[in-house]
Amino acid sequence: MTTTLRANPGVLRIGLARGGIELRQFFRQREHAVFTFSLPAFLMVLLGTIFDETFPSGVTASQVFAASIIGAGIISTSFVSMGIGVALDREDGTLKRLRGTPMPATAYFLGKVILVGVSSLAQLVLMLAIAMPLFGLRLPDTAADWLNLGWLFVLGTISCGLLGVAASGMARSVSGASAGMQLVYVGLQFTSGVFVPIGALPAVMVSVSSLFPVKWICQGFRSVFLPEHMAAREVAGQWELATTALVLGAWCVAGLLLCRLTFRWTNRAE
Repeated sequence: MTTTLRANPGVLRIGLARGGIELRQFFRQREHAVFTFSLPAFLMVLLGTIFDETFPSGVTASQVFAASIIGAGIISTSFVSMGIGVALDREDGTLKRLRGTPMPATAYFLGKVILVGVSSLAQLVLMLAIAMPLFGLRLPDTAADWLNLGWLFVLGTISCGLLGVAASGMARSVSGASAGMQLVYVGLQFTSGVFVPIGALPAVMVSVSSLFPVKWICQGFRSVFLPEHMAAREVAGQWELATTALVLGAWCVAGLLLCRLTFRWTNRAE
């Protein structure tokens, strides 16, 4: 009798399977999924309809705000959702149970990356579906703009997702993670030119916010969805895409290092 040995599935295969589980769990929690997607969209509609200024070039303040908050919506589904999700897995014992299985830790994080990537893409599509008919926001009309949208999306979700994992390790509970991350997320929107035009902010505030990804992600999204001449309204008078790529790339590296320093499989009390 011949015995056929089956090779153990690789990390990639296990990670893809874990990603499917993460997606099913996320969308089964309807209240959480609805809140995650609806909050940025609600803020876009609510605040976007308040702005009635039209610039000499014909671009409206609502379009500028919509472009900015699309970037902020991506941060919500990566930084906030990732941080709360990992904190929840730690608190309810999921991480502890997974650690006792043969599943590599890399596969767990790959599953989280898949969840963040899919949910962030869905968030982008949803907000564009609202902003285009409601505020007249245009899709990118050149290959360069589409390329910029692609790397901004990838670097933005990776950097903010890693920072979410790192931040979850510093929280004592899910409620603490949720409160802390929402506070940081909302606060940085005010100081990064999302809710308030960045040109109207104090120079010190802009300098501080320039240390974090939110300012660069939202500025990058403005460069994609707004005409080139709107760059003159930025603090530097230009889109600074090269600097944006460097800052977000640096935060990807820093986020990975912070994850290694702060990640915990169990709560401190255990």
